[in-house]
Amino acid sequence: MNIQIPRGTQDILPGESEIWQFIEAKAQEVCRRYNFREIRTPIFEHTEVFTRTVGDTTDIVQKEMYTFKDRGNRDLTLRPEGTASVARSYVQHKLFGQAAQPTKLFYHGPMFRYERPQSGRMRQFVQFGVEAMGSADPAIDAEVLALVMDIYKEVGITNTKLVLNSLGDKESREAHRQALINHFKPSIHEFCGDCQMRLEKNPLRILDCKKDREHPLMSTAPSILDYLNEESRAYFEQVKAHLDRIGLPYVIDPTLVRGLDYYYHTAFEVMAEGEGFGAITTLCGGGRYDGLVQELGGPSTPGIGFAFSIERLIMALKAENLVSVEEPSIDCYLVALGEEAKSASVELLYKLRQAGIVADKDYLDKKMKGQFKAADRLNAKFTAVLGENELNENRIEVKNMETGEQVSQPLAEFVDYIKRELKGGQAG
Repeated sequence: MNIQIPRGTQDILPGESEIWQFIEAKAQEVCRRYNFREIRTPIFEHTEVFTRTVGDTTDIVQKEMYTFKDRGNRDLTLRPEGTASVARSYVQHKLFGQAAQPTKLFYHGPMFRYERPQSGRMRQFVQFGVEAMGSADPAIDAEVLALVMDIYKEVGITNTKLVLNSLGDKESREAHRQALINHFKPSIHEFCGDCQMRLEKNPLRILDCKKDREHPLMSTAPSILDYLNEESRAYFEQVKAHLDRIGLPYVIDPTLVRGLDYYYHTAFEVMAEGEGFGAITTLCGGGRYDGLVQELGGPSTPGIGFAFSIERLIMALKAENLVSVEEPSIDCYLVALGEEAKSASVELLYKLRQAGIVADKDYLDKKMKGQFKAADRLNAKFTAVLGENELNENRIEVKNMETGEQVSQPLAEFVDYIKRELKGGQAG
């Protein structure tokens, strides 16, 4: 019986997992620099968390969610994105009542969407995201944009482009909505069934259609920027002014539409521009969602955030030849010869690890030559040989694998010796 992993999932093995750890550590470091704190939410939520926020006309809700009934006949859904879960937690735990505002959070973890698997798009994928809730200041938009670009800079990616648009407030979006209906309605029969259904419910989603993206009416569709009211236009101008002040480059794309219904005002994507990345160049997406918290029963709360796929970030790193996985290495490998020495090596190995030293030993009863080969495969800095004679004399032979130098050390001083040598031979 040969059981494989489900389609659209992956095993991240040693050698690859270190790349993930590197990205996660760098992203968390940047978030802490910006005073964002981590939040962890459940992998599954009540289905209405997503239907009420993501939008019932989106592909995510209509086609992609993993929804099931539990043993109590409750509708639950594996989270397809992180923002709605964070907003639910924000409301449930009344984070809006905390003294420190805005509430600035980051998260990372698996998300689930039933899509056709392809390069950089899995059915289980991992997102890293941030949310800043509680401020309507355009400066927080600029901060979030600077934060995500700093993450890409920290991991080494330079061939990126920040793309901005404004979706306006409710009044602006309604005016744009009617203009889109008027634009598409005469020829809506030429579009797919999804677009025909969305025409009256949410025509903005037509601009996000993957099937009809090459239709001539797409390129001539009314721009939201032409329908921004004075307040929305002023807000967008302030966001751009802040970005100009900090020297963060961007381009404006009036056709940029995020795939979720809760966005208002600022919307953005980060695009990969490195050669060999592939056709789908979006690395990150986000925007402002001023009505989301209210949809989940909370007070009127402005918010802004983003999320990026770690899988796609790794693709960008590989496209720019920036991925270098270090070979495994340890500080010390114990070679034990004879039954008494093997037994004593267990305690010695424990003492090394208690002292903060990365150490290992043979567990396959290999001969001396095989144990030294194992030490080489692990790139051990030091190899220590403990045989019956050494044990009787309370000493151990220690070899520096880089220099070839070999010394004999009293067993009682062995751990301190390794610690000292790892520090460059300095005492203490």
